[in-house]
Amino acid sequence: MNITRPFGDTLALIGNTPLVRLAGPSAEAGCDIWGKCEFANPGSSVKDRAALWMIRDAESRGELKPGGTVIEGTAGNTGIGIALVANALGYRTIIVMPDNQSKEKMDTLRALGAQLVLVPPTKYSDPGHFQHVSRRMAEEMPGAVWAGQFDNVANRKAHIEGTSQEIWEQTGGRIDGFTCAAGTGGTIAGVGMGLKEKSPDIRIALTDPHGAALYNYFAHGELRAEGSSVAEGIGQGRITANLEGAPIDTQYRISDEEGLVWVARLLREEGLCLGLSSGINVAGAVALGRELVAEGRERPQVVTILCDTGFRYLSTLYNPEWLAAKGLPVFDWLARTPAPGVEAAA
Repeated sequence: MNITRPFGDTLALIGNTPLVRLAGPSAEAGCDIWGKCEFANPGSSVKDRAALWMIRDAESRGELKPGGTVIEGTAGNTGIGIALVANALGYRTIIVMPDNQSKEKMDTLRALGAQLVLVPPTKYSDPGHFQHVSRRMAEEMPGAVWAGQFDNVANRKAHIEGTSQEIWEQTGGRIDGFTCAAGTGGTIAGVGMGLKEKSPDIRIALTDPHGAALYNYFAHGELRAEGSSVAEGIGQGRITANLEGAPIDTQYRISDEEGLVWVARLLREEGLCLGLSSGINVAGAVALGRELVAEGRERPQVVTILCDTGFRYLSTLYNPEWLAAKGLPVFDWLARTPAPGVEAAA
């Protein structure tokens, strides 16, 4: 029996997440599709990694001192990671978040002791954008630092030094492609850079949701968005500092509907309850796998990121009324009419 080694502190629980072969996506792609289980982090998302690296970086530069406050603008998951890391290190947390994010994220942040500031969703050019509001708060508060995940390259360093090295070791160096979506760009850029250092032949693909501008940027050199997406935490309209120099070889645009197909299949067939960003990533991994198979590579190995748990989206993604209101297909098990008395008995 393989027992993992004990850890000396709780922060050591961040990272070293499992890699699992996804049977359905592998069968569809005709190769091996692997998911990095980032929901296994203490804060249940990939953003725990960036949170830890950014806070440690602020400490090393002398900006964050004992008793200080970490302030960040986030769609939720980075804030949850920051709150947990800050709690473990004795800091306060203030999170500024768009008010259209899931209720579960808001409730989680409050439960963790973070001060939550909600603002209307708006364009990045608007001074009321959650990033700008959080930056101004940090500038005006003594003893506070702004994490600035979008342009703080300690974010991508977490994936250069951590995630990419784990993937290389877990695959025994046999990896042909990696893909994921971009929010800050830290994950795709950092993992891409780290893997390219190991082998320049590894194909790095951006999986972009509708409503984001990066697909057109990498395909045609123009930041231009088309359509829209309800996926939280992914999709970007500018080249952040984390995205500068990202080694993107190819790109895919994935619809919410296609992502939801994989959210449903992974839950129904493989027992993984995931968010929409994970479903979109898996759809991109299948596209990349098929591309590599068509080129004649022998049993390609493709890795993607399973970003967070679906339990964070019970009021949205797993709510039939919410899905219907967004014009999205309702999962068949949610649409079924329960037998008489079943709901009451439950």
